[in-house]
Amino acid sequence: MNTMKFLLHTFLIAWTLLVSAPVSAAEVDGYRFDDHVRMADSDLVLNGIGFRAVLMFKAYAAALYMTEKADKPEGVLAVRGAKRIQIKMLLDVDAKEFSKAVNVGIPRNSTEAEGAALKDRIEQLDRSIDSVGKIHKGDVVTLDFVPGKGLVFSLNGAVKGQAIPGADFYAGLLRIFVGDKPVDQKLKAGLLTLATQ
Repeated sequence: MNTMKFLLHTFLIAWTLLVSAPVSAAEVDGYRFDDHVRMADSDLVLNGIGFRAVLMFKAYAAALYMTEKADKPEGVLAVRGAKRIQIKMLLDVDAKEFSKAVNVGIPRNSTEAEGAALKDRIEQLDRSIDSVGKIHKGDVVTLDFVPGKGLVFSLNGAVKGQAIPGADFYAGLLRIFVGDKPVDQKLKAGLLTLATQ
């Protein structure tokens, strides 16, 4: 009987440790992102993590997820399938600041012809972002590329606006982060870092 109690006790301890084990995650400066996410019937892997700094302050931590890793900007753009940029806010900001980043960042990293082709869809994303009003510290902004739908913008898991079609539009958005003239060079480097590991 004592043997049975011992075995049962050992099993319960092992089970408790198993179910309470932390989800595998990457961490930078105390900010954690899952190593893998499931989205649009695809398993996405964490490609990298970085920070967007404004003056001396960190504005947000961001992670890039794709179906496979890539350590060069052209590789990121070439990866097919679902993708995700997840942003964890470290400051309160007006949603219009995000709109401004889109309005400046996409044309700055696109040819004139590409910018013209994306203009209407940039305005559509502006409207979705501006509808939020304020984005607060602790909020999570998600920019997903869902094959067959396009860009899906979410705040704390709630979809805002309509999906914006086109892999070309999502590529334009990605270039804000990893293009030749990114919003933040250190952020760009961080989003490509884990791909080499």
